[in-house]
Amino acid sequence: MRLVIGITGASGVQYGIRLTEVLQGRAETYLITTKTARQIIEIESDTSVSAVEKLATHAPDEHDFTSPVASGSYLFDAMVIVPCSMKTLASVANGVSDTLITRTADVCLKEGRKLILVPRETPLSLIHIENMLRAKRAGAVILPACPGFYPRPDSIGDVVDIIVGRILDMLGIEHELYERWGLVNTR
Repeated sequence: MRLVIGITGASGVQYGIRLTEVLQGRAETYLITTKTARQIIEIESDTSVSAVEKLATHAPDEHDFTSPVASGSYLFDAMVIVPCSMKTLASVANGVSDTLITRTADVCLKEGRKLILVPRETPLSLIHIENMLRAKRAGAVILPACPGFYPRPDSIGDVVDIIVGRILDMLGIEHELYERWGLVNTR
């Protein structure tokens, strides 16, 4: 499987880092991080940007439009933007391809490939909601970073794994990151 992961400038970079980590050795990955995402990785995590990039197979620059994933003729299976900032969501929803992330998202939509957007913002304005609707109508999957608590997470890592597990579900990748509904033991 060949996947593209975009980490943008929203809080919640742990979701993108963990997804990249889980996919290491299981898929060929292109990890694209924005300038702001790189700053937030330094603020919100104990992992350096270079260590995050080493988790991926490829880590093209966010402005490298010569990267293979910028072309519809290059075959890859899906793209996940996690977290997806409201700026990136707006660009995707309105066809603005000014970065490699938004260009690759545009490729997914025009080629009919799976595009999963994981917005991490609260509260949502009407503009945010309308952009989500527009992206959904264009073919994107909207998977907000809203974890369920039925698995009774014990740590932030467990909460992150619930969302990463849901992303993997959407990609059709088996995992055991959390206990599924119906399998959860009552405590």
